[in-house]
Amino acid sequence: MAASYVALLTLCLFLPPLLLVAWKHWQRGRAARHVTVVVLGDVGRSPRMQYHALSLAKSGFSVTLLGFCNSKPHDELLQSDRIQIVRLTDLQRLAVGPHILQYGVKVVFQAVHLLWKLMCTKPAAYVFLQNPPGLPAIAVCWFAGCLCGSKLVVDWHNYGYSIMGLVHGPSHPLVLLAKWYEKLCGRLSHLNLCVTNAMQDDLAENWGIKAVTVYDKPASFFKETPLDLQHQLFMKLSRTYPVFRARSESSDPDTERSAFTERDALSGVVTRLCGRPALLVSSTSWTEDEDFSILLAALEKFEHLIDSGESLPSLVCVITGKGPLKDYYSRLICQKCFRHIQVCTPWLEAEDYPLLLGSADLGVCLHRSSSGLDLPMKVVDMFGCCLPVCAVKFQCLHELVKHEENGLVFEDSEELAVQLQMLFSKFPDPAGKLHQFRKSLRESEQLRWDESWERTVLPLISDT
Repeated sequence: MAASYVALLTLCLFLPPLLLVAWKHWQRGRAARHVTVVVLGDVGRSPRMQYHALSLAKSGFSVTLLGFCNSKPHDELLQSDRIQIVRLTDLQRLAVGPHILQYGVKVVFQAVHLLWKLMCTKPAAYVFLQNPPGLPAIAVCWFAGCLCGSKLVVDWHNYGYSIMGLVHGPSHPLVLLAKWYEKLCGRLSHLNLCVTNAMQDDLAENWGIKAVTVYDKPASFFKETPLDLQHQLFMKLSRTYPVFRARSESSDPDTERSAFTERDALSGVVTRLCGRPALLVSSTSWTEDEDFSILLAALEKFEHLIDSGESLPSLVCVITGKGPLKDYYSRLICQKCFRHIQVCTPWLEAEDYPLLLGSADLGVCLHRSSSGLDLPMKVVDMFGCCLPVCAVKFQCLHELVKHEENGLVFEDSEELAVQLQMLFSKFPDPAGKLHQFRKSLRESEQLRWDESWERTVLPLISDT
């Protein structure tokens, strides 16, 4: 009798998964034009995976996009009838117990939850996975693919263990375990994509993984913003952020004015204000691989130059993004006593971010790759908007930023301050260096994401 109960219990436990697997295999014939895209992170803050999903949809695939839904994705993705977004539950780490136990519980939960979601979604010919984070996603997606006949495509943005090493140190047991896992499981994929040639070489030489370089390229909506749209954006942001508000009132009470632009009440024509501040923009995830104290120190030096009589404009510095170190840097910013510089740290809607880049005068990038092998997508977006960039130097930055050709490269706050002085010395004179860089970016033939994806990725999956 007891044996019968055990047998019945075993049947109840294992029959549903077995039936689900059998159903998935039966459905495989219908999966040829379906792809699952997995982000074990916030979909709204994962632009490259959003672009993959959109490009797949435009190429005739139906797409299931799995990820956390903490931020709004691009409208184009939400409006596509070929893309279904499936929400993953973002389990916060336990507040009690040793850190390694907290992390272990989270990883186990994510593994079980992700596997269940993959098994419950429409069977796919390919599973596109962003890495990092790859723990536990690589192993789970590979296992689900074995059960359902899907091929795993890992898109290497960086190495997860190198990011963990910024927090815990490179010799921490968790970091060493993550490196071993990433190296072992990374070889299980059917196809590998990566973001630089340097990473392609490193994967081949040190990991035994053959990857195809797919450079980040700006989407079509990253472009220079027309002046009337700039004004609309500034007026919208001024309702929340004082730095965008007009410094003085117009003599005509019907004239609409921001800190940078004004719209004539009669003609409706928008013009830039004479003596307007320069708009400097940076974006960040507020993590350990970006040291914003460099920018703050450079801004202090810029302020001293203005106080000493240098002919330089006042600055509005907008730093967009969310992340763990935002509160820390916000406190540092509040401690500064700027008189000619205003700093603002907003989180923008997905549709407003490209408009802001297309309205700015200069972009600054402080991203230092944890592995030295990835490139900052923010610079790609800035170049798409023909926005000149100053970027902090690291190992493979030359694959994107060519010093004195399409931007400037600096190593510390001293160099950045010198560059800011040089670029803004004749602002907004068209003869200045800033306008020369913008003109060069306008004249360059920049490949956009869709065209690049069709050339590099689509042929790799065309056998479906």
